[in-house]
Amino acid sequence: MDTPAIKEVRQYLLNLQSDLCQQLSEEDGTATFDVDHWVREEGGGGCTRVLTEGAIIERGGVNFSHVFGTALPSSATHQRPELAGRHFQAMGVSVVIHPRNPYVPTAHANVRFFLAEDQKTNPIWWFGGGIDLTPYYPFLEDCVHWHKKAEDACRPFGVQVYPRLKKWCDNYFYIKHREEARGIGGLFFDDFNEWPFEHCFSFMRSVGDHFIQAYRPIVAKRKNLPFGERERAFQLYRRGRYVEFNLVYDRGTLFGLQSNGRAESILMSLPPEVHWQYNWQPEAHSEEAKLAEFLKARDWLV
Repeated sequence: MDTPAIKEVRQYLLNLQSDLCQQLSEEDGTATFDVDHWVREEGGGGCTRVLTEGAIIERGGVNFSHVFGTALPSSATHQRPELAGRHFQAMGVSVVIHPRNPYVPTAHANVRFFLAEDQKTNPIWWFGGGIDLTPYYPFLEDCVHWHKKAEDACRPFGVQVYPRLKKWCDNYFYIKHREEARGIGGLFFDDFNEWPFEHCFSFMRSVGDHFIQAYRPIVAKRKNLPFGERERAFQLYRRGRYVEFNLVYDRGTLFGLQSNGRAESILMSLPPEVHWQYNWQPEAHSEEAKLAEFLKARDWLV
C-alpha cells in the first residue's frame, strides 16, 4: 500500500475549515466564528470554531482535530480487529450547522483520515466522511439540489460511487429505535482505501469541497422565510431526533469520547435548544406530517 501524504491531508483540512467558516459567516451576515485552540493530553489537538446566536445560524461548529494515540478505541476496531493495539493518527474536519429558521435544514459534513501503525507490518490508512441534510419543512427542489451536488462530487470517480455511498448514508443515518431516517441523507463512506492514496485523497477533497456548494444555496433561498411559534416548536421537537442519533449511534461521537477526546468539541454537534414531547404525533395532512414522506429512502435524481 502506497505511503500517505499526511502533511498534505492536514493542510487541506485546515484550508477547508477556514473556507467553510468564511462562507458561512458571509451567509449569516452578522456573526463570526469564535476560535478555540486546544491540546489533547494523550497527543495532538485541534481548533474548534463555533458561531453562536447569529442572524441565520443559531449554532454552527466547524472543528479541526489531529490526534495521536497508542491504541485505537473499540469504536474503530470492533469491525476491524486487526487494528487493535496499533498506534494511530486521526485527523479530520467536522461541520454541524443548526439554523434558526425552521425552513432552513440542519446540515452535517465530515471528512477524515486515519493511519494505524505498528513495528511489524505496513501502516494501514483509510479515509471516511460524508454529507447529510436534516430538513424540518423540506422542499423537493432543495432535496434534489442537495443530492445533485452529492452526485457531482462522486461523478469523476465512477458512475457507481454515488448510488453506493448514497445507500450507505441512508443505512447509516437511520434511527433504529425510532424506525425512521434522521434526514434525507447524502453520502457516507468509511474504511475507504480501495484506490491508491492520491485517488482516495482526491475523492475526500471532492466531498469536502461540494458540501458548501450543496448547502449554501439552500440557506440563501430559505433563510428569510417567515415562521411562527408552531414551526419553531416542531423544529425543536425534531432536533431531539438529531440528538438521539448522535449520542446513541454516531461513530465519530463514540470514537471521540472513547479516545478521551475533548468533550466540548465532540459535542458541538448538539443543538443549543431542543424539546422532547411524550408520544407527540403531527396532525394528519399537516405540513409537519409531510416530513415523514421525505424521510423515506428514495432516488432523488429521477
